[in-house]
Amino acid sequence: MISDKIVEALNKQLNRELYSAYLYLAMASWFDSRNLKGFAHWMKVQAREEVEHAMKFYEYINDRGGRVVLEDIKAVQIEWKSVTEVFEYALEHERNVTRYIHELFNLARSEGDRATEVFLHWFINEQVEEEKTFSEILQILKYAGETPQIVLILDRQLAERK
Repeated sequence: MISDKIVEALNKQLNRELYSAYLYLAMASWFDSRNLKGFAHWMKVQAREEVEHAMKFYEYINDRGGRVVLEDIKAVQIEWKSVTEVFEYALEHERNVTRYIHELFNLARSEGDRATEVFLHWFINEQVEEEKTFSEILQILKYAGETPQIVLILDRQLAERK
């Protein structure tokens, strides 16, 4: 049996994942408004991935006999000064998500909930990948000084994300 404390924490993370999807859609919209279709596409794929993460939490809560509780999704930032600033913001967001996942893992461990610990391993590994990907794009932007040529080359590359 899963504890109420774990169910509550899992529900919070499910809702954070939906917030992440909302945030990445806002970023996609920002890129679309600047005709950076590759960046917009990349963020839309990222948003879909966050919904998939939320659904993993949804199914896990149900599988363990808990009840999914959906909360309001608070408004997200919709304006940034530059492409670089978008990726700085996104990387910081992913670092916060990593912290939340680690806190959730620690809670599961303190509660002796081995099944939840195992479930969260996938998310721990996923966060390593998420931070790495955002960091790599950000490093390119910073290294190149966000020159128009580099932004357009990167825009074409990001359009290829599946």
